[in-house]
Amino acid sequence: MSSIRNRGFTLMELMIVVAVVGILAAIALPAYEQQVRKSRRAGAQTLLMAIAAQEQQVLLDQRSYTDPGGACPNVADAAALLSTFKVPAPDNFFGYYTLCVTVVAGPPPTFTVTATPQSLGGQNLDLGGAALTIDNTGAKSPSDAW
Repeated sequence: MSSIRNRGFTLMELMIVVAVVGILAAIALPAYEQQVRKSRRAGAQTLLMAIAAQEQQVLLDQRSYTDPGGACPNVADAAALLSTFKVPAPDNFFGYYTLCVTVVAGPPPTFTVTATPQSLGGQNLDLGGAALTIDNTGAKSPSDAW
């Protein structure tokens, strides 16, 4: 006599595995997306600080800040704006933020660099859509994001 042994999974076992995977995905995916947005924000902050440092160097050299001119966002092509400052942009900046540099001749001369999050990749969901700014005094806003 030989006994026939069934091998495999029952439908119930398969449904339990699918439910567990679905629950894990529902928890993990939003957390992953938030971390990606924070990573893009860190890249934007690095870029803003690099532009601010470049502006301070220009002030020391020329007694005025570099004014790219135009209304904000002052250039449609952010790469052209960055070439003005000779600052490389992180790969995760383009499309996720618009860049704006506002210069007031003074006296005293001032500048503000602003990165405004865009809807691409849900970046506008980070910090409730608040723009990142840094000015000539080093003041950064929103202060809890830096």
